[in-house]
Amino acid sequence: MSGLKVMRADTPVLEMHGITKKFGGVTALDGVRLSVRAGEIHAVCGENGAGKSTLMKVLSGVYPHGSYAGEIRFGGERCAFGDVRAGERRGIVIVHQELALVPCLSVAENIFLGNERARRGVIGRYETLRQASALLARVGLAEDPRTRVADLGVGKQQLVEIAKALAKDVRLLILDEPTAALNDADSDHLLDLVCRLRDQGVACVLISHKLGEIRRVADRVTVLRDGRTVETFTVRDRPGAAPSVPEERIIRAMVGRDLDHRFPPRTRYEGPDAGAPALAVERWTVRHPVDHRRTVVDGASLHVRRGEIVGLAGLVGAGRTELAMSVFGRSYGRYAGGTVRLGGRPVVLRTVPQAVASGLAYVTEDRKTYGLDLLDTVHRNLSLAALSGLARRGVVDRHAERRAAEELRTSLGIRSRTVFEPVGRLSGGNQQKVLLGKWLLAGPEVLILDEPTRGVDVGAKYEIHAVIGQLAARGKAVLLISSELPELLGLCDRLYTMAAGRVTGELPRARASQEALMRLMTVEPPTTRPSPTDES
Repeated sequence: MSGLKVMRADTPVLEMHGITKKFGGVTALDGVRLSVRAGEIHAVCGENGAGKSTLMKVLSGVYPHGSYAGEIRFGGERCAFGDVRAGERRGIVIVHQELALVPCLSVAENIFLGNERARRGVIGRYETLRQASALLARVGLAEDPRTRVADLGVGKQQLVEIAKALAKDVRLLILDEPTAALNDADSDHLLDLVCRLRDQGVACVLISHKLGEIRRVADRVTVLRDGRTVETFTVRDRPGAAPSVPEERIIRAMVGRDLDHRFPPRTRYEGPDAGAPALAVERWTVRHPVDHRRTVVDGASLHVRRGEIVGLAGLVGAGRTELAMSVFGRSYGRYAGGTVRLGGRPVVLRTVPQAVASGLAYVTEDRKTYGLDLLDTVHRNLSLAALSGLARRGVVDRHAERRAAEELRTSLGIRSRTVFEPVGRLSGGNQQKVLLGKWLLAGPEVLILDEPTRGVDVGAKYEIHAVIGQLAARGKAVLLISSELPELLGLCDRLYTMAAGRVTGELPRARASQEALMRLMTVEPPTTRPSPTDES
């Protein structure tokens, strides 16, 4: 057990006192305290930028002893970790939100990467596969350990990360937003696994913005706000008991105020063209970019009017993102048929620049890969889609660029020291605001928002929801894609559903419910489909 003392169930296995961490003149953590008991799931929550991930990096040795103030005691002993390996030797393992796996290596090779099963300097292949199989069985993943990680879905990759942690004799498992990119089924499987590990005596620190999953599995929850510990709640007295803390109580601790309404009030657009057609997609068909025989969007039709927020619901694999990206300058797949109308006029948008020039914007669900340059500054990211409007004779006016960025930073509430701060240093919620601001500066008439609040806290969600409502109030047309049905029901005027690449239904807000949407989202596709004819 790596020197760890045997602890009683009600004894803290981890104690952090007075943890203070600064980056230059910015205080990220200010006297934070945290106590985790043996065999407990302890949730840590707070708004983006509250200091959750920074605290876990201090605990796990990512930020070494000496770079912060305060004391860490683990198993009753004072710890001074110089690096991550030192923490792992004591049984503290962190699984970051960005998975640390090598795609081209096998599952087994990833599980024991840096922790190889070797004798006299030679890796034992049979022993590696045998132990990897046992660990995969323990996390409930029925995969051949020789499978390449690149061939697994995100949910299975998350389980490989946990198997990797178990290979290091983990005693305290830290999970940073483990379900952020998972569908409901994968999330349920992972949370069930965390509960089983708790029953086996493994303590777990769970960082999550999803209050429903916190109330489902956590025994206690500590709330951070502005780098300080606000409060620690007991969620349930024993595993399996009903949660005793309502979501509203946790939200109030996180944001420092009551959210009287989970969604901001709407102001309706009353311009002379209110209700006029803005975007119409008709019989849109797209094939897979590699397997051209496979149809991923099949004859989809929908429309959005000026001043309207229209939702698009569907399970993972339904084709929502594929539809959005293919409409936006055919940036996904192989076009096989259909028309797009903007403002009632048919348009042909073969490239992204053509789509942007026509007044169409697409806020991607994957901001780190497709939406932002994390190494560049806030002001350069904000101006990326609007450079032509900020240029004079082909040269970008840097003063105009900065002024526009400052105005957006203020209006969107982007929390950064200056507009010259690298976007990669911002919290997830503030990165999402930068992504949204980038397209607002381009002045589009139609916005397709793909999971605009994924991975952000309730406070930042409310602010983004308010921006979406303001866009509609100014006459913009918004197509909102979200996996959170309450979000769609709380924001949208009408809702479409998709399943197996097809639009399966349309409901007005008054007749929409989670049950009605789920029925339409799970419609069985027909056994045979007509093969669309390619069009230029």
